[in-house]
Amino acid sequence: MSFSRRQFVKGGVTAFTFGFAAPQAICDIAFAQGAAARNLVVVYLSGGNDSLSTIIPYRDANYLSRRPTIAIPAANVLQIGSDSSRVELGLHPRLTGLKSIFDAGRLAVIQRTGYANQSRSHFTGFDIWGTASTTNTSGTGWLGRYLDLQPKPVDALVAWNTQRETPRPLMARTVGVPAITSPATYAFSSPNSGAEAGYERTAQTRISSHIPVDRPHLAFVNSTAQAALGTLDRVATVATYRPAITYPNNGFGQALTAVAGAMNKQIGTKVFWVQTGGFDTHATQGVNQGAYFNLMATLGDGLKAFYDDLSAQGLMGSTLVLVYSEFGRRISENGSAGTDHGAGANMMVLGGAVNGGIYGTAPNLSLDPANPTLENNAADVKFETDFRSVYAKILDSWLGTNSVTVLGGDYRAGAPSFL
Repeated sequence: MSFSRRQFVKGGVTAFTFGFAAPQAICDIAFAQGAAARNLVVVYLSGGNDSLSTIIPYRDANYLSRRPTIAIPAANVLQIGSDSSRVELGLHPRLTGLKSIFDAGRLAVIQRTGYANQSRSHFTGFDIWGTASTTNTSGTGWLGRYLDLQPKPVDALVAWNTQRETPRPLMARTVGVPAITSPATYAFSSPNSGAEAGYERTAQTRISSHIPVDRPHLAFVNSTAQAALGTLDRVATVATYRPAITYPNNGFGQALTAVAGAMNKQIGTKVFWVQTGGFDTHATQGVNQGAYFNLMATLGDGLKAFYDDLSAQGLMGSTLVLVYSEFGRRISENGSAGTDHGAGANMMVLGGAVNGGIYGTAPNLSLDPANPTLENNAADVKFETDFRSVYAKILDSWLGTNSVTVLGGDYRAGAPSFL
């Protein structure tokens, strides 16, 4: 009987007498053949980010009329120029850090990404983006499938998840990656301390070193434990990392600090999953205060610190950051000074090798039901660029693999040329 590491973690973790302080397995992926020095960092904005408050068509009269209390005034936006349809665009005023990266030519903004008949459900939408499939949303993730294709044996630290639960994009068939919320607390868990804890770890290491070929279940448990124990010392070195740049003192900043530390310490990790939440902004999307204003500050300040830190180390040229959310939000504001679940969204890619700029075209926000850039009776933004074409570009041009094999289809046509 065959079974995966994911199945083991789900149902058999209680078989361990000794365990990790870190939660279950996860994987985001990387490690391309011929691109071994490259890192991929996926930043997921949980909750459905309001794309029209991130990349703002501030000259569109309908933007102002449909958002009478939450529209960002033209005088406040951080102007980034016009797209190919001559729509003038700007970043949210709290994204000053991203504006500087855009001005340096290393931030790509991809407008109106999504898929046909978009789900406005958080869970279904997340799974569609995670599996890269609109039909098999309970399968493995697109990054998980990439990881499954890597030459065996796969390093136990080839990927790093900063969350406690395995997100859909990282679910693999045969490979598990540790969830490390904090390198300082990722340790061998024992009820004892000092020398006694050390003896227990040594004993567990010896026990797990026995891989009986005639007992596949026990072999699986022992090999999993052995791989996990082998990650402890490498992760411990990350806890000693002291960046030259001061990161924001919040969960997002701490996660990015750990990612930078893992790269600096060269522990072997190539792909990272970072998540920041709160983007389900049904209310209080204030212009100069409120929930969304704070979310933009968290995102922009965190990514700018990360970019500057890696640039100072000479690592930004080998790092690619992908930012996305599970859907955009409605065009018109609701009665609570917020926005409800929508459709088309924006994606962002930044890094030292990125061809920065504006990709795709902005929607025309007219209420005309025949408006070809909108859907749902002109209530939502209609997608223009299939999100899987962005994945395809990253897989083919950054990770050095065959995107058709990983994605189960050819999405290369129309892929933005940010690499």
